[in-house]
Amino acid sequence: MSALNNKIDFALVFTVRNANPNGDPVNGGGPRITYTGFGEVSDVCLKRKIRNRWMDEGLSVFVQSDDRRTDSCRSLKERAESCPELKELFKVKKGKNDKDDEDDGQTKSEKITAIACEKWLDVRAFGQVFPFSGETGKSDGVSIGIRGPVSIQSAFSLTPVNITELNITKSVNLETDKNNPDKKGSDTMGSKRRVDFGVYTTYGSINVQTAEKTGFSADDAEALKEALRTLFRNDVAAARPEGSMEVCKLVWWEHNCKSGQFSAAKVHRSMKVTVGDDGFPQVGIDESAIPGLKYTVIDGE
Repeated sequence: MSALNNKIDFALVFTVRNANPNGDPVNGGGPRITYTGFGEVSDVCLKRKIRNRWMDEGLSVFVQSDDRRTDSCRSLKERAESCPELKELFKVKKGKNDKDDEDDGQTKSEKITAIACEKWLDVRAFGQVFPFSGETGKSDGVSIGIRGPVSIQSAFSLTPVNITELNITKSVNLETDKNNPDKKGSDTMGSKRRVDFGVYTTYGSINVQTAEKTGFSADDAEALKEALRTLFRNDVAAARPEGSMEVCKLVWWEHNCKSGQFSAAKVHRSMKVTVGDDGFPQVGIDESAIPGLKYTVIDGE
């Protein structure tokens, strides 16, 4: 795989129509909103969707959700220990988990990082913490933190969103009341909430210096780009009907050096989004703010 030599910034613009893009457990599963009423989709939710797209493409992913997993592992520790090399490294003695190896001078932390990054794309992209206990308990275990080169922000709507709440009914009881079989149970009534319409934007970057440490390559960057472009493919759910969420534009900035020609904040700020009467967002780039910086505006699928 070819090495990544140039810093990359990116931005994603997507729409939500009559859907719940990211449920908030603190708010009863309703759509996430800020205190000022702007819609929000957490960075964790976006990373989950990216991982799902990678899994759809047959790429190796460490953090798999139970409903989408491609192996028999029911926990992260099980998945990590399914790799024999990692399982052996996790069997460490207290106080010796980061000693230099006599053969190659690498610490166990460095070995675990190298193996995990080579095996799983999401580890070398987003990083990962391996806080696993040893054979005799947590005190003799291993806790390895891997920092990933890909960072992505939470997505926010351009304007405050309107949340509609619907009262819904179920046509049958979950369980029969033995004393009164014809009685409707309290569980037959419920509600669901949705965002009527919103245009959301999120931003991210790929740090070359960190990519060199994890082995994140130019090919991996292309895999990330494609996952973002097709983010909502195979993402249908009751709260997100097919077609209710759409990637409109992906902006991909490529610097001419490792550290970047401009700061990520300045690059991201150069994107201007307007919404026409049809509700479809239009994206423009203020080139005067980032002279000479190469970029591509890509349509969603």
